[in-house]
Amino acid sequence: MSKTEKPLSTLWGCELNESNKEESFKTDDTNHQHQLALRTMCLGHTAKDEFNIVELVTGEGNSSAKAVPIATLHAKSMPTVNLSGLDLHPPVTFRLKHGSGPVYVGAEHVALEEYSDDEELDEEMDEEVEEEEEDIEVSPVKKVTKNGAGKVRLRLIGHKLFQLNLF
Repeated sequence: MSKTEKPLSTLWGCELNESNKEESFKTDDTNHQHQLALRTMCLGHTAKDEFNIVELVTGEGNSSAKAVPIATLHAKSMPTVNLSGLDLHPPVTFRLKHGSGPVYVGAEHVALEEYSDDEELDEEMDEEVEEEEEDIEVSPVKKVTKNGAGKVRLRLIGHKLFQLNLF
């Protein structure tokens, strides 16, 4: 990704209920790599006192499609679940397997431009590494005292390196 390009991020959501048991996230855009980052799943205020089980179906409805339950919600004991860290690639389908909902799914749709030229990507990564190397500051490290009662301090340098100071 060049420095002027930024990922396109938009909110995505759906409602699952008795009349709409399934909702899919898919795209035909081939110029971007798409990802759906799940955030939350919660019951609406009109949800009944019952279990609502939501499953995730990956694939396009063919024989290789797999359904996995990802949330079990109940109005009195667990009305909301945090799903941060669950990032999916389309096509995916959310299905209300059990219960009447309403269940609201909240996610972030991220689109990244794909590279058609691997050499361009390698060159940009090399440039970024060179810039990071230029930003690195080196300072001497002090040794631990003989009685071993020294203190340790870590400091972040650049984006990835740590400096260990013993004093």
